Amino acid sequence: MKPIRHQPRKRFGQNFLHDAQIIRQIVESIRLDRSDNLVEIGPGMGALTEPLLAEVDAMSVVELDRDLAGSLRLRIGANSHPNFHIIEANALNFDFRTLYSEEKGKLRIVGNLPYNISTPLLFHLLTTADVIADMHFMLQKEVVERITAEVGSKIYGRLSVIMQYYCETEYLLTVPKGAFNPPPKVTSAVFRLVPYVDKPIVADDEQLFAIVVRETFNHRRKTLRAIFKKSALLPTLEEADFEAIGIDSNARPETLDVAEFVALSNYIYQHHSI
Repeated sequence: MKPIRHQPRKRFGQNFLHDAQIIRQIVESIRLDRSDNLVEIGPGMGALTEPLLAEVDAMSVVELDRDLAGSLRLRIGANSHPNFHIIEANALNFDFRTLYSEEKGKLRIVGNLPYNISTPLLFHLLTTADVIADMHFMLQKEVVERITAEVGSKIYGRLSVIMQYYCETEYLLTVPKGAFNPPPKVTSAVFRLVPYVDKPIVADDEQLFAIVVRETFNHRRKTLRAIFKKSALLPTLEEADFEAIGIDSNARPETLDVAEFVALSNYIYQHHSI
């Protein structure tokens, strides 16, 4: 069969991985078992798909591009893989819960995510975190560094707090631009997210928690005292409130860890209505 050519589509943010050594490193880092309920988002030309499929008995892929889905159906579906399923859908609104069952087990999700939808897709996946065992993604290195950032660093922010509230995060490896065709303008990285079965810290109202995190980091250069007097979406907190929470009112958002953000949002939930 002649190799199928595909022109990368800018509107889908397509950059296709081709470096065999990087592909091997990614597959090895996931540490698959044959019985895993594996799901790949955006398989593209199948650079990761085929080596991943060799490690498991069954696999599903979610692909938006009809041409790519068709080529995968021809190349892989025709190669006696009865448990290889292609789902033509937009991952941003696909219900991943439909791929879970007690028999199949929790989902292990992988993907080289388009940079232009990465953050909303991660938030979408968190809504089904209870049926996900882990996630391994390749993203812009800068975004991965933010997700895995430690409290107090300059890149620690909203994405760090939210992702670390729901998941254990781990930076795995850096992927150079030349590993892709066409080469993207930025360096990429692979990371792991493991959703907590039981969160170590639980917010009384997770929607409120997300608002508090977002609004404080929208004013990250200000002190908490200033933020909670100026923001239209947050209540005014006095010095006594900060003392009751156990947080310094002169602190700035990047110095608060996940537990302190939860304490802050729980106090607001219990004493203020917003």
